[in-house]
Amino acid sequence: MLRRLHPEQPASFEFTPANLEWAKAQMTKFPVGRQASAIIPLLFRAQEQEGWLSRPAIEYVADMLDMPYMRALEVATFYFMFQLSPVGSVAHLQICGTTSCMICGAEDLMKVCKEKIAPEPFQLSADGKFSWEEVECLGACANAPMMQVGKDYYEDLTEESLAKIIDEMAKGDVPQPGSQTGRFSSEPASGLTSLTDSKGDKEEYNGSVGLAVGIGDTIKRIDGTEVPLAAPWQSSGQRGPIGTMGQERPRSAAQQDEARKAAKPAAPAAPAKAPAPAPAAKTGASEPVEAGEKPALLEAPRDGQADDLKMIKGVGPKLEQLLHSMGVYHFDQIAAWSAAELAWIDANLEGFKGRASRDEWVAQAQKLSTGAETEFSARAKKDGIYE
Repeated sequence: MLRRLHPEQPASFEFTPANLEWAKAQMTKFPVGRQASAIIPLLFRAQEQEGWLSRPAIEYVADMLDMPYMRALEVATFYFMFQLSPVGSVAHLQICGTTSCMICGAEDLMKVCKEKIAPEPFQLSADGKFSWEEVECLGACANAPMMQVGKDYYEDLTEESLAKIIDEMAKGDVPQPGSQTGRFSSEPASGLTSLTDSKGDKEEYNGSVGLAVGIGDTIKRIDGTEVPLAAPWQSSGQRGPIGTMGQERPRSAAQQDEARKAAKPAAPAAPAKAPAPAPAAKTGASEPVEAGEKPALLEAPRDGQADDLKMIKGVGPKLEQLLHSMGVYHFDQIAAWSAAELAWIDANLEGFKGRASRDEWVAQAQKLSTGAETEFSARAKKDGIYE
């Protein structure tokens, strides 16, 4: 299936402050210089915030991760979990149409969608609240037929139960996910045939339904008001159940209150004693870190012409701009860095710390400063591709 960006795009996109902090936390999962590995959770978060994945959102995430726009677009168009066109403002229903669900009545569910939402997949309902599509196996075959809405599964559906769910969502309610026939999980539809003595020890809901009921976000946009937004590995003390994209999802109102208290932001730090140097200020760079020994930097490129620092493997357009803001414009500057000066640079590459050492910038620059080519620079000039 050919997947294209929607012809009508919003003017811009940016994460809410809380979602931005969450996104930055995801990036800490990966080694320095490998932040692009966070592309999927960040794109999905953008979709959850906006409702669908727009071009400005894709480019915004690509800029955060220092990725070429095309690389981010490749991911967004490859995975069908990303909606590249506007979907229903309340809910987008994904009806499983693979073998088990089809045998058990998926076509009847799609008939309901056609009658109550729109005749064709991805069409918006008349009020703009709903849309639907048929998807391939979602892995809940024992509870067929089923559908996914947001993070949650609705299972053991019938025409009547699906119609009721759509009506409840239209009113602003959040129907309980999971089996719609009363099954606790995926035990036989006729009832338990073993472990019957442990039935009384069960929780009210199974694990996935319990998480969904606790936070009640099936049809809620991730707008930055969720708690806690910190990544679990950055939180202190207790860790609750893990939900989509690593977010902790409290099960009860009491747990949510506890989470809010734990997530309360600390008092703001005292202001820095001195303002940041002028070159750094123009790109919003933070106060320089005092590590190693600061190398000789320039106010501007010599003769008004900077070297193309993107010929150094590991330096993309965003990182080149950062180096310029620090006062680094030429290969011979980098080639002359001592170990202590390299340590200072590594410590002050905001968002790219350690990149200079890891990619051996000094050795590359020593070749480039003499007019010689490196394997990367030769390939970059030939193909016009920067890594």
